[in-house]
Amino acid sequence: MASAGLGGAAGTAGSSGADGADGAVRIDHQSPVPKYFQLREILLDLVESELGADQVIPSEREMSSRFGLSRMTVRQAVDHLVSEGRLYRVQGKGTFVARPKIEMPLRLASFTEDMRARGLEPGSRDLDRRTDSASAHLARALQIEPGDPVHVIERLRTADGIPMAVERSHIPEAVAPGLADESLADRSLYDVLAATYGVLLDRGEQTIEAGIADPADAALLELPGGSAVLLLQRRSFAGDRPVEFAVSTYRADRYQLHVALEVPRNASPRG
Repeated sequence: MASAGLGGAAGTAGSSGADGADGAVRIDHQSPVPKYFQLREILLDLVESELGADQVIPSEREMSSRFGLSRMTVRQAVDHLVSEGRLYRVQGKGTFVARPKIEMPLRLASFTEDMRARGLEPGSRDLDRRTDSASAHLARALQIEPGDPVHVIERLRTADGIPMAVERSHIPEAVAPGLADESLADRSLYDVLAATYGVLLDRGEQTIEAGIADPADAALLELPGGSAVLLLQRRSFAGDRPVEFAVSTYRADRYQLHVALEVPRNASPRG
């Protein structure tokens, strides 16, 4: 079935590959576009238009024969899509279509709320619950005094059972006395703050940067050592008061950022 799909794949691939008289996409060996990139586009169109998540793609041998390419060129095209999180390999079984990446919301929303809105089942596993004395850095972020007690809640967040993120939330004890005893199983932390403590978060600020998962987080997220991740720092506010400082590690192979860009009025884009 996958081979038939390769024969008819078109779409974006047509911009790099050449369509034959039978409508099948072929590699244009006279094109200045590298052959591995032409094959990457053909495979990308196949993934987006014909194959579903966790379906196997044709073998390197099959693609090499089908398109008249060396195995090294085929592997280079597949490697690109694996590194982008569009495909994944299973030793001894082949290469498969990865699940679509989740767009990270650039708004204040709980993980639970976000996953349910996407039709995914959110999950959570407590990693640690404790009350620490605020460091100088944490005290500045939460606008409290150094040494003030702070709830620390560390959780592994999942979607449909797949590990997605390690979240570490810091909340002043004065904001939510007894929070350490509240169950967060199948519950949003933000919902608990609102329902139990009357704390309604209405705005936040977030920093996102690329990083490398440390060995402990990589194991929790079921990632190979040294994998790329997204590192998030977020402050959430209720009115003018910061009530949460969160530091989270998200799987970069499962998330992407999407932002709408607009040109300000009375301005023009510059190259």
